[in-house]
Amino acid sequence: RQRPAALGPIDLNRIVTDMEKLLRRVIGEDIQLITRLEPGLRSILADAGQIEQVVLNLAVNARDAMPDGGQLILETASFTMPGGLDAARPTAIAPGAYVLFSMRDTGTGIPRNVREHLFEPFFTTKESGDNTGLGLAMVYNFVERCGGVIEVESSMGSGTTFLLYLPVAEGLLRARTTSRPDRVELPRGEETVLLVEDEDAVRSLVRDILERQGYRVLSAACAEEALTVYGRCQQPPDMLLTDVVMPDRSGPALAQELAGRNPALKVLFMSGYAGGVKGFDRLPRAESCFLQKPFSPESLALKVRQVLDAR
Repeated sequence: RQRPAALGPIDLNRIVTDMEKLLRRVIGEDIQLITRLEPGLRSILADAGQIEQVVLNLAVNARDAMPDGGQLILETASFTMPGGLDAARPTAIAPGAYVLFSMRDTGTGIPRNVREHLFEPFFTTKESGDNTGLGLAMVYNFVERCGGVIEVESSMGSGTTFLLYLPVAEGLLRARTTSRPDRVELPRGEETVLLVEDEDAVRSLVRDILERQGYRVLSAACAEEALTVYGRCQQPPDMLLTDVVMPDRSGPALAQELAGRNPALKVLFMSGYAGGVKGFDRLPRAESCFLQKPFSPESLALKVRQVLDAR
């Protein structure tokens, strides 16, 4: 399990505020976005890029639960779990101070038997080829790495609320005026990257990050579209950056086909979970690397440069 790439005191309110424009684009016009942010919220110790990915994953999940529209309510609040609780009241939340982030939708709700498996990698109730069920497993892993707790409340026909209890950054400065820790100069490049990711919001986010670093990005939503894009290229891409699990065929299968056309093609996989994916273990390790989701812009830029520079 990877550690967060750029730990620092984070102002969660600023993260949510900065993401509002992206979130409105992701959830669409039929869903109303409402934010209720507690002023003066204490900072948490985490990675800003990973928090953005977590919020995005939860928003995509909520959007899919509201096909006919609805409301998506994001709230932050201070929360203190006192010590000496009655043993008859079991809780996974350790005593201490937390920032509580909640995301509530007015969607279809989640049955109890489904909630029991909600955070398992590859678990999904959606039709095959619609979504791979990785997003919530990634959210769970992030909260766990932060030392926090995630809970789910749901009522059929009324909606679902995800509650993330994130420990405050004890012993650190209160929230900085910026939402991110100090940044190091990231490596840049001019190579062409073929990006394949079936989630529109994630694909857009990754493309923006790479283009800011100087790369030329060709994007596709599935393996078949990637093959079409590749076939139209006058100059072959320098790198394939692909999700591991996609609706039509896996990232490893796509990589094997493109490697047959261009043995010099560098490959970087990104996913919340790579185990058990057919063909993944047969790829040449020298030319294939893996980036664990959720990842920060910094870790993405560094990994892309590392793979491109590898001989």
